[in-house]
Amino acid sequence: MAATGCDSAGRDGHRARPSRRADAARRAEEAERARPGSADWRIRSTGPPDAIEGYTDRVSVLPDEEVGLYVSTTAPAFRVSAYRIGWYGGAQARLVWQSGRVDGKKQGAPLFLDATRTVRADWDRSLRIRARNWPEGAYLLRLDASHGHQRYVPLIVRSRQARGRTLLMHAPATWQAYNTWGGYSLYQGRDGAYGSRSLAVSFDRPYAKSGAEKFLVYERAMVVLAERLGLPLAYTTGVDVHLRPAVLKGASAALSLGHDEYWTPQQRRYVTRARDDGTNLAFLGANTCFRRIRLEPGPGGAPARTVVCYKTAYRDDPYLVNHRDLGTTDFRQPPAPDPESSLTGILYEGYPTDAPYVVLDSGHWLFAGTGVDDGDSFDHLVGVEYDRVTPGYPTPAPLRIIAHSPLVCRGRHSHSDSAYYTVASGAGVFASGTMRWVEALMAGTHENGRDHGMDARTRAFVTRTTENLLRAFAAGPAGRDKPRPADNVRAVYGTGARAEFA
Repeated sequence: MAATGCDSAGRDGHRARPSRRADAARRAEEAERARPGSADWRIRSTGPPDAIEGYTDRVSVLPDEEVGLYVSTTAPAFRVSAYRIGWYGGAQARLVWQSGRVDGKKQGAPLFLDATRTVRADWDRSLRIRARNWPEGAYLLRLDASHGHQRYVPLIVRSRQARGRTLLMHAPATWQAYNTWGGYSLYQGRDGAYGSRSLAVSFDRPYAKSGAEKFLVYERAMVVLAERLGLPLAYTTGVDVHLRPAVLKGASAALSLGHDEYWTPQQRRYVTRARDDGTNLAFLGANTCFRRIRLEPGPGGAPARTVVCYKTAYRDDPYLVNHRDLGTTDFRQPPAPDPESSLTGILYEGYPTDAPYVVLDSGHWLFAGTGVDDGDSFDHLVGVEYDRVTPGYPTPAPLRIIAHSPLVCRGRHSHSDSAYYTVASGAGVFASGTMRWVEALMAGTHENGRDHGMDARTRAFVTRTTENLLRAFAAGPAGRDKPRPADNVRAVYGTGARAEFA
């Protein structure tokens, strides 16, 4: 049975009785999940890029806190609707709040900071929203312009604490790293070239396209599944773990979702500490915890409004002069190499690839009820980026490779691995090794148009495996109830094997 609130082992080894507060929270969660959903939450027309777009002045709020919303539109007016993502009987969202009519205006040109090629919208605030009586969760604020076009603005109503609950860690730093609004991201400048990219990107601007692409593709389906299972859940972001690590204390599990590439060293340290204190971890994407970033203030000193990552130009970062060990480059690179595999068990290797996912250890408890045999495969489940176990890099032991998938990336033959390990605290750690794991929860449904050729059979396999993972991890340290992993790295890779990275 899943642990809730204070339902954890006491000093005498018995389960403590849940507190009244925990009981009340559990009843509130159950009541929220029983509410009817809202089938019309999806966007029907984005229109031209400037039809309507917006951003908030915080990536998350606590229930009942206020957030500023900044909107630019070519329409004379707009409305805002707040949808909470969940199961809701299959509707997958519920309308929690709606504004009245708000006067619209086309806001001014963005500010460009030459030193770091950073784009900031710096618009006038359109309205303040108070999340009064909004349940914790992942939200999409939908902007509906009076001329019929729409955009999303993502917002997390975060949990103050996650004791006895499964914590979903959303990844706005990664959303922002790839955001090309204003012509610049951490990958390219207005001319599309890497050399003209931003060295720092700001949360004070809208997200491009629908306004919530990374959340919709890599995170939403996981939220829906976890809510459908009725698990005790808590919500936060990687930015908030950096700022407020106490949320991790006593969490049954912490989940990194489908694309969670950009971490501060502080976030990594706090998540590692949680693992060593008994919190199970799941890394459901690939390329996780790959880039080391710094979070800096925004306008007016607002904390953590700028994501700094110089990457290959890290020597040009003036911050490095007095902080030699905090280069904003890949975690595995000098001046302070610390490969992500010491936490995740696997290491990012390459992009792009598209390959079948191949089961290696069908008897593992994670695959219970899926009906798979050793060697069974699922087309297109490995991609577009992938990770693998890499001998020669720091890796926890014993570590069990449970899927070992041959692939070709840029003409080079390699593998993607799913792996599982436990630590002395009893915490279990699972890494999928593919960026498409969460996307596969929608395979065959045509949601977001991102099936990649994956089918309903793949969706059923990934769904059941993920259900097994979530239920086991919600029950407490998996190493106490599940078999200790038998290390098979040498059997799979032999000795002395070391990959060259793309």
